[in-house]
Amino acid sequence: MATESEEKLISILREDVRATVSEIARKLNISRATVQTRIAKLEKEGVIAGYTLLLGKHYLNQYVSAHVAIAAEQKKSSIVSAGLMKIEQVSRVHAISGEYDMIAVIHAPNTEQLSHLIDTIGSLEGVVRTNTSVILETKSKR
Repeated sequence: MATESEEKLISILREDVRATVSEIARKLNISRATVQTRIAKLEKEGVIAGYTLLLGKHYLNQYVSAHVAIAAEQKKSSIVSAGLMKIEQVSRVHAISGEYDMIAVIHAPNTEQLSHLIDTIGSLEGVVRTNTSVILETKSKR
């Protein structure tokens, strides 16, 4: 569990992952060395697992995205997950509860390629059935 001061540091990084150590130190009113030490500690503990690129709306609007709900044979879920992670257009795979076992988030440049991608997913070993929802619009806090 992160301390209150570490939570403040995390909050600053959530707002701007590219914030410099100097900027963070200034906002928290602590030394740069302290910031570096806390970041290193949080990385070592796995609290900060990495840094990521957040693509902008203009770029993402060039793609058609969808959520593909996937029902898998009970003993082949890990095979299905591994197969999904090998597909470049799959950005995330979520294990879920309910009628389906997982949801893959996919992106394609057009609906024709999206259709082929859905067919590829449906033909993976262990996939029983799929249900696809095309994303029409995304609202975000950022």
